[in-house]
Amino acid sequence: MSSSSALRTGWAVALVCAAWGVSTVHASDKFPGIGRTATPAEVKAWDIDVRPDFKGLPRGRGSVRQGEVLWEAKCASCHGSFGESSEIFTPIAGGTTAEDIRTGRVSSLMPGANQPQRTALMKMATLSTLWDYISRAMPWNAPKSLSADEVYAVTAYILNLGSIVPAEFTLSDANIREVQERLPNRNGTTTAHAMWPGAELGGKPRPDVQGSTCMRDCKTDVAIKSFLPDYARNAHGQLADQSRPLGASRGADTRRPAPEKMANSSPEQGAGAANATVMPVLQKNACLACHGMDSKRIGPSFKDVANKYKDHADAVNYLTGKIKGGGQGIWGSMSMPPQALSDADAAQLAQWLARDFSP
Repeated sequence: MSSSSALRTGWAVALVCAAWGVSTVHASDKFPGIGRTATPAEVKAWDIDVRPDFKGLPRGRGSVRQGEVLWEAKCASCHGSFGESSEIFTPIAGGTTAEDIRTGRVSSLMPGANQPQRTALMKMATLSTLWDYISRAMPWNAPKSLSADEVYAVTAYILNLGSIVPAEFTLSDANIREVQERLPNRNGTTTAHAMWPGAELGGKPRPDVQGSTCMRDCKTDVAIKSFLPDYARNAHGQLADQSRPLGASRGADTRRPAPEKMANSSPEQGAGAANATVMPVLQKNACLACHGMDSKRIGPSFKDVANKYKDHADAVNYLTGKIKGGGQGIWGSMSMPPQALSDADAAQLAQWLARDFSP
């Protein structure tokens, strides 16, 4: 089991156990008036994980062709049409070979391999991890909105991008175990180590670090054994500028006093009564996941959009259409997918951006 699958499964088990624990306490009246029995529907809502042995996997099916259509509509804006990624996200497909599919071990992950980019299909050892993550977290702006059949279809399309299944393939709960045996890195993980005790260790597990704690006769002088010599310091340019950041922290600068017009609104809301009024609509439709009030995230800031269209006569109608229909190219290579928000919400956001935004 991969560490991510184990973690998700562990959390799900803990939540279910906690729910039944409350039920036991309530039934015994040890703490009268505290808690109640979790309903089957409440337990079912939490118990959605899919284990590496595919326990919890719902019935369904979806083809590569169906997945391609869904991918272009809901996924390509962030991950690229062929899983090649974008300026934000790392690639999903690539870096695997037919030999990797045969052996179940990705050669470019081996010691000494010169692989500059690790993709999702290179690292993934269990197909349940992919299915489960898509089901619970994708698409980013509407998690858990895909049906089981749609998750099968999107998963099939990703597998086809990695040449794991053919273009005419249909993935289902009936054949997913067979597909698991074609994952390029299915043999790339192990639980035979001390951090994961189990029967496969063949005995009592040992700690990762051998030795005992010593706090006597400690050295007080520290000698630096490794450093970058002067002649090599700038041999490859400024190293600090070559580390690509994912984005700056967007917390409020609490060292500065709040502007007068922000005194009665939260820092996240920006400023102005109009901003505060529209905030519930932004939060309900997950707009803040991609746009900051005055700073670029994945998409442009609301301030930049407002400034761009403030003098356009037909800005409200134009922005309403762009919010609903999505688009690409105006603000760079990152596209915005069509949004499943109501006409009223789209019109309110457009009016706010075009006429009522307060910087």
